[in-house]
Amino acid sequence: MSVKFKDNKKILDKKRLRNSFKFALEGVRTAYKTEQNLKIHTIMAIIVIILGFILKITYLEWFVCLIVIGLVLMAEFFNTALENIVDMITTEINPYAKNAKDMASSGVLAMSVISFIVGLIIFGPKIISIIGGLL
Repeated sequence: MSVKFKDNKKILDKKRLRNSFKFALEGVRTAYKTEQNLKIHTIMAIIVIILGFILKITYLEWFVCLIVIGLVLMAEFFNTALENIVDMITTEINPYAKNAKDMASSGVLAMSVISFIVGLIIFGPKIISIIGGLL
């Protein structure tokens, strides 16, 4: 089934849509097989989600945490893609290739640091309150 515009161009093609998801999931699978940092980011995301339930964070705090988790994972996927493209283009030592890889990694680092700060802002007071109550 497909939905078409007046000029007969498809705007919804089930096969193309299904393939889009299939290829995206293949990318996820490949990245998790090859990228250590993606696994680390995912473990941290799971910890944040578990803490969110334990500490009963608000809907707004959930929203912020999920956005930040998504941005970190997205940055890591983009970084991995860029590294693969650079490796495909050249196997020689090249300062431009190094710069490209380093800058993409810097983007992941920046997003990770920001997410850590967001985590401190959201979870810090709750954890301090719990520790204070135990003392």
